[in-house]
Amino acid sequence: MRKIILYIATSVNGKIARKNGSVDWLEAMPNPEKLDYGFANMYASVDTTIQGYHSFKQVIDWDIPFPYQGKKNFVLTSQSSRTPHKDAHFVEKDHAAFITELKQADGKDIWLIGGGKTIAFMLEHQLIDEIQLFIMPIILKDGIDLVAILEKDTMLSLKNTKAFDTGVVQLNYGISASSE
Repeated sequence: MRKIILYIATSVNGKIARKNGSVDWLEAMPNPEKLDYGFANMYASVDTTIQGYHSFKQVIDWDIPFPYQGKKNFVLTSQSSRTPHKDAHFVEKDHAAFITELKQADGKDIWLIGGGKTIAFMLEHQLIDEIQLFIMPIILKDGIDLVAILEKDTMLSLKNTKAFDTGVVQLNYGISASSE
């Protein structure tokens, strides 16, 4: 069975983007050695992405070529009137059933890009298998939380950690269980 991997950066105070969705602060992080923090390896290990509509909209508003070309890209949305996009398929209903089937299909692993509501949904439905979390050395004054409001706790099991000279700390977790 394919794994769903949440590979994501967050500020020290748990924000994945500014309030307006911008991730400009990631580019401002000092990185003189141009480390990719394992992104190339993770990206090569997946053939599919999942993200929420707001994350998708932020990416397409960057006015750059769609960055995940060559992958199967699914966008979770509750709206049925989304304008089709040549590089992404909108999943408008039965998200948990769709993702469960996707995990059981042949292929490489699946990258959960974000955002906070989608991450919460995936945790609530026990669909995430691994979290690769990168704590960036910045505290944002406001922003979008890594995980939106959850109905229940989710226990994680720490697999490993790595600290980089840039001040970034990588935490790799497995998902243990959910509880009320």
